[in-house]
Amino acid sequence: MITVKTFTFNPVAVNTCVLHDETGDAVLVDCGCVTPAEERALSDYVSGQGLTVKRLLCTHLHLDHVLGNRFAERTYGVRPEAHRDDTEQLPPPEAQIRFMRLPLSVEFVKVENFLTDGETIAFGRSELTALHTPGHSPGSLCFYAPKDGFVLAGDVLFQSGIGRTDLWGGDFDTLMASIRERLLTLPDDTAVYPGHGPSTTVKREKRNNPFL
Repeated sequence: MITVKTFTFNPVAVNTCVLHDETGDAVLVDCGCVTPAEERALSDYVSGQGLTVKRLLCTHLHLDHVLGNRFAERTYGVRPEAHRDDTEQLPPPEAQIRFMRLPLSVEFVKVENFLTDGETIAFGRSELTALHTPGHSPGSLCFYAPKDGFVLAGDVLFQSGIGRTDLWGGDFDTLMASIRERLLTLPDDTAVYPGHGPSTTVKREKRNNPFL
């Protein structure tokens, strides 16, 4: 059974998730730690639980979701994995920093390992399925664990909200199609862990999300 541990990191309050099972194998999703205190919080949890980090997954490649990738590579020897469309259609993080005029000096890791729609991501005795859900960004991915009943939704679907579509490659109609066809078709009791804010369920969003 997969344990989901969530940290909220960096000035944009990104949810960084550590997923691990009874084997001690783990994956990091959206490693957003940027300060020494945030890096220490993540590493203390990993070491305290006796985990071995096997993979580094990115729901998408907007700046706030990749700030900790160099730390993860340096600390655990893992390199980021994402959908190719984001690497080809989004500006690199350095350009995103300049565009947003953020006072950040961060070393980034180039994404060279690409995930595809429907791909199985295995670790320990557990599996995730990558779901391509464009709209917030061209290569947005959600990571679904059918046996454990949850999905990591990135910035596609939030509690009572949806991802913004005014950034590079965003498109409202595409986003809504992704939500309706890929997420709302999951079982109602599926827990949804978004890239920002509190968790929710598919059922709650069907009933209460004003955008749906």
